[in-house]
Amino acid sequence: MSETYLEVCYRHGRPIAAYYYLPRRPGQKSCRARSLADGIVVDYNRAGQPIGIEIVAPASMTVARMNRVLRMLGQSPVTRRDLAPLRAA
Repeated sequence: MSETYLEVCYRHGRPIAAYYYLPRRPGQKSCRARSLADGIVVDYNRAGQPIGIEIVAPASMTVARMNRVLRMLGQSPVTRRDLAPLRAA
């Protein structure tokens, strides 16, 4: 998968968790997870490259906060539109 995308889990119409997939080769799995901040956990592959971001508290995620994390990981920034599913309900 060469593109990023956001997957959101809802309960009673409200987002309860989300996962932002980062570019990775097919079949790569998480070998290690590291908490970067309240409600944000980054998954890494065997080589230590980030492959996804767990958003444990989607209601508190902002574009600026997500972009700070992405910048730390050397990834491209998101836009409001990219995170719109977190505000959909």
